[in-house]
This record gives sequence, structure tokens and C-alpha cells, in this order.
Amino acid sequence: QVQLVESGGGLVQARNPLRLSCAVSGRDFYHNAMAWFRQAPGKEREFVAGGRWGGLTTLYADSVKGRFTVFIREARNTMSLQTDTVEPEDTAVYFCAVSENSDISRDPSNYQYWGKGTQVTVSS
Repeated sequence: QVQLVESGGGLVQARNPLRLSCAVSGRDFYHNAMAWFRQAPGKEREFVAGGRWGGLTTLYADSVKGRFTVFIREARNTMSLQTDTVEPEDTAVYFCAVSENSDISRDPSNYQYWGKGTQVTVSS
């Protein structure tokens, strides 16, 4: 059974660093797409960043491009999302997700496996 568990959320002051991790277990992935999404109160779940297991290609939402970086560590079966400068508008529940295919899509329906999410609250 595939499990994704996010960690690293909490209360963070604006313009401070943030690092989120996602531990993946239950099976091995090779060229599967993975992604981070977030959902703020009253808003739809939105794509943040994505990559491909075993590859170098990454994709970022315009709202975080240049601030957030996604890392995939195949040896540890983990993926992370980090920034040196978090902003109040980054407040949301952050989810990691893995797809059965290799398409790094912004569409949540492309991803079959999801973590339960970790809350990030950024204070100004």
C-alpha cells in the first residue's frame, strides 16, 4: 500500500525559510511524476511544483517560481519543497502527490497517491 507522509509544516514568520518533506513508502517509483499542491481556506487546491522520479525536469507555478525549489531523493524515497523566503500568501495546507504516469501535470486528477497534508501558516 502506497503511503505519502508530509512533514515540516507549522507556524513560520514571513521572509524565513521553510522546508517540507514527503516520505514515500509501499512501492518503488521510477519515472513517475510527483508534485506538491496547496490549498488555502476557501480556495481550490492548486499546483505548486512538480518533478519526475529519476529525472531532472521540474515545473513551478508562476506564484512560486524563483522562490520555491523541489527536490527528489530517490535513494531515500523522499521529496521536499523548500524556500528561503516564505510569504503570508503561502499560508495553506500543503500536499504531496505521486502519479502512475510521467506527466508533470498541474491537474490534481493526474495524481493517484496523496498525503494527508501539512499545515503551513505564515505570520507577517
